Order: sequence, then structure tokens, then C-alpha cells
Amino acid sequence: MQTHTRAFGCRIVIAVAAVFLGVPSPASAAEAGAPEGDPEDSSSTAEQGEGLTDLLDVHGFVSPGWMKSFRNDYLAKGSSSARGSFEFTEAGLNFTLPVADRLRAGLQLFARDLGPVGSYTARFDWFYLDYRWADWLGLRAGRTKIPFGLYNEVSDVDVALQPILLPQSIYPLRNRDFLLAQTGGELYGDVPLPKVGTLEYRLYGGTIFLDLNELGVARSPATEIFAVDVPYLWGGRLLWQTPLEGLRVGPSLLWTRLDLDAAIGGAPVRARLPAFIWIVSAEYAAGDLTLAAEYSRWRVKLESSDPALVPSSDTTSERYYALAAYRLAGWFQPCIYYAGTFPDVSRRRPREAHQHDFALSLRFDLNEHWLAKLEGHYMNGTAGTTSDVNDGVALSELANDWGVILVKTTVYF
Repeated sequence: MQTHTRAFGCRIVIAVAAVFLGVPSPASAAEAGAPEGDPEDSSSTAEQGEGLTDLLDVHGFVSPGWMKSFRNDYLAKGSSSARGSFEFTEAGLNFTLPVADRLRAGLQLFARDLGPVGSYTARFDWFYLDYRWADWLGLRAGRTKIPFGLYNEVSDVDVALQPILLPQSIYPLRNRDFLLAQTGGELYGDVPLPKVGTLEYRLYGGTIFLDLNELGVARSPATEIFAVDVPYLWGGRLLWQTPLEGLRVGPSLLWTRLDLDAAIGGAPVRARLPAFIWIVSAEYAAGDLTLAAEYSRWRVKLESSDPALVPSSDTTSERYYALAAYRLAGWFQPCIYYAGTFPDVSRRRPREAHQHDFALSLRFDLNEHWLAKLEGHYMNGTAGTTSDVNDGVALSELANDWGVILVKTTVYF
């Protein structure tokens, strides 16, 4: 019994890490929700004598969805049932305000329901003060979005995305609450490179405040989690806007650490998980065509105060995708992508050690404030799902070949 308790406790600790770090076991779009664009120069408006209330910009969205998986549950328990799952909904309301010349503020209130995560609990998704001193230098402070790859900053703006699910190898949806934004500061700017384009840089540092009730990790009476803390998170991104119109390339780097205090079978245990993530990104978006590809490795160490309860480890995962989208008409845009995930680069063979995701997505822009999407996925391997939404069944025992259908509609203003 003691051995079983310790084994389950170890799984709980690793599951918390997996949720957080993924260790083994158009213009209207930017306005609709992303605060990270260049701040507007409000000086001319201020000179006209308008009040701050007249300058307040308000946007929002409601995105209900449905998913039906086949053979394995995905993201939400019961998604493979006959009726599928409606636990796939999100809504947000955001405000931006130019407070003074070069200074603006913004915030977003967000709620979602995604299987065991969210349960419609409203929270401040992001908030910031932004001072743009010059094109090449700006400063943000607050809870600012993390410039992680190409699309992390717009992962909460459905109207800005072609597919329903961004490639889950790089942008796992269950990690959204923890990898969308960080509380701290950021330096940013655009540096002209004569004759060879522009270099956009982003440098940030801070922490992430975690709510144990929102981790969505199954627990046991024998395991008690006292605290989860992120003592630091820092990193940056460089994106080179090349002379070829529409082509941008560059790397992203992120360093962080997750500290966990728990008791397993009455015995205290402390775990530290330092992590280093890097991504190389490329996107070509010109006219109606979008091509994108990203390759990433996530190295996560697990340092345990009691290796007998929670064994230490050092694991590197490999993640990548390639995506193509083309707007065939003003109202219709298909998108395809392939994404690969290997939680441990040294172990690729069993079904739980990999996942190949082939996706086809259809986007329908019904009018300027309403869109709908239909998407299908064929999955090979089980590394992209979790045991907690599959009634505790081990990933090695789930179906190797399976699929998912998703439907989503978004109203935005």
C-alpha cells in the first residue's frame, strides 16, 4: 500500500509539472483582444480636447464550441461519448485607453470552460501600462503577454487564428492560463536594418501566479499539495521582418522554474523543475496565403528532495509543426497542418511516447462580427492527451489511432 501511495504521489507531482511545462507522463483581429501592438499616438486627439472616456476602446468575444473525439477522450472527460463535450467555451472583454502622450493602459477579463480547467471562473487575463518612448524602445509593466513563438500572444483571439486549435505541439491549450502571460515587465521595440528589413525585439522578466484549483490535476486523499510557485520566468524573442514582404523569421527563448511543496503518504516532499524552452519560427504571409513552421525543444529537470518518493529526472521534448492556409474567398479559408510531439527525444517508439497530429480546418467568416469553424484531426500516438480525462487509464493503454472533430463559433466586437 505504501509503495502504491508513493507511486501515485509521484504521478501527481509529475502531472502538475505536465500541465504547466508539458513534461512527459486580420486588423480587426488585433483590436479584438491582443494588447501587444504599437500604442497609438494620442497627442492629436488630446489637443482636440476629448476626454478619456471618449478614447476608451472596448472589445469582446464569446466563443462556444463542441468537440467529439473517437476512441480516446481529448481535453475534456466524455468527449468520446455519443454526445461529445460542450466543455469548450470561452469569453472575454477587454479595454484599452491612451492615458497620456505615449502612455496607454489595457486589461482583459476572461473566462473559459475546458474539461477540468476553468469552469467559467472569470479572471484578469492580462493588464498593463505601456510607455512607448520611441519606435525602437517601449516599456510594459503588469501582466503582459509572453512573446512565445509566432502565435502565443493571439492564442486568446479566435478571429486572428485560422484553425480552432493552434498546433498543440507548440501551443498546448491546457497550458494557456500559465503560458499566455507573465506578471512583471517587458522591453520591446522595432529596430530598422538598412536595406535588410526590421528587427523586432522583446525582452521580459517576472513570474506567474498559479491557482491550485485551476491546475486541473486529479488528486488523491494520500497526496496533499501545499503550494506551487514560480520564482522566476524570463526570456525574449527576436523576429526579423525580412526584405521579402510577408516573411518573418526568428528565435524565442524562455527560462523558468516551478517549485512544488507536497506531502505523499504523510511524508513531505519538495520538487523543483527548472525549464529551458527554445523555438525557431518562420512565417510567410502574403496576400491570401499563409505558410508557417516552428521547431522547439523543451528541457525540464525534476529535482526532488526525496528521490524515493519522486525520482529526479532530466528530460528534453521535441515539438514542431508545418501549417498552410489559403483564403479562397472573403468568407472561406481552409487550413491544414501537421504537428509532431515527442515528450522525450530519447524515447520515441511506444504510443505514449509520440503523437502525430494531422489537421484540416475550415473557417467561415459569416459577417464582420461573426465566424464559424469546423475542424478534424487524425491522431497517431497518445502523447497529446492525458490520463485524467480518460478516467485514469494509462496512455500506453489508450487507442493508438484516434481522432477529434471540433466545431466553434465566435461573435466579436
